[in-house]
Amino acid sequence: MPVTRAHDGLPEWRRSTPRQALLRWFGWLLLVALFVFCWRVMTQDTIWAYFWDAPNQAADIAARMMPPRWSYIDALWRAMWDTLAIATLGTVLGIVLATPVAFLAARNTRPSAALVRPVALVVIVASRSINSLIWALLLVTVLGPGVLAGIVAIALRSIGFIGKLLYEAIEEIDKKQVEAIQATGATSLQVVDYAVVPQVMPAFAGISVFRWDINIRESSVVGLVGAGGIGLNLEASLNTLAWSQVSLILLVILATVLVSEWVSAKVRAAII
Repeated sequence: MPVTRAHDGLPEWRRSTPRQALLRWFGWLLLVALFVFCWRVMTQDTIWAYFWDAPNQAADIAARMMPPRWSYIDALWRAMWDTLAIATLGTVLGIVLATPVAFLAARNTRPSAALVRPVALVVIVASRSINSLIWALLLVTVLGPGVLAGIVAIALRSIGFIGKLLYEAIEEIDKKQVEAIQATGATSLQVVDYAVVPQVMPAFAGISVFRWDINIRESSVVGLVGAGGIGLNLEASLNTLAWSQVSLILLVILATVLVSEWVSAKVRAAII
């Protein structure tokens, strides 16, 4: 902390120098100006009459949603099964694709720092940059509507998440175990098999289960663009203004997510 002299000549401790305080004040001023600018950009096309009427509209829709149409639940079992299949198979496919990408991206396992690692990092960033709903929209155009498009969309979205966390876990392994295996004359693949993989397996298992839990939620909405699952029923109910069916679908999705949270928590606790 800087020290200044008070009027009586005694040293006085300050949190920052006058210059640092001025810079901090100027930084807050810029932040406020940025907030005001962003607020003006966001609200320049806002119709405030709709905004102030939003509570009334929300209350009206909520009233239309109650009570849920419980007789419609028989039409949701197959759709929910498709949703779980999309999440599970998409996660498995994402793991298969992301694992080699992670090993190619990690500094201590990549074969080439000049070419291979940058390409692997680009794949990870590209996957994480595009939302699963956009992937589904593109794949429905290419593959046609259905569960397959949803599975591939979830897998492509999962590559970036799994690849990033896994390659960071690979870079954080204990180097002494790697050096010990290398001292025996082992090949590069044997070093990875006996020194790297055992160290990252707990993190790998936790990442995989965590991603599956996330994919349960994402697979519930890819059907909005025709990629299968319960999202198809949700879209159809929204288009026909069947609000009692919408509320039931939301309750089913909520229950499924809660169960998946519980299952993933138990699996992670058993593995880690």
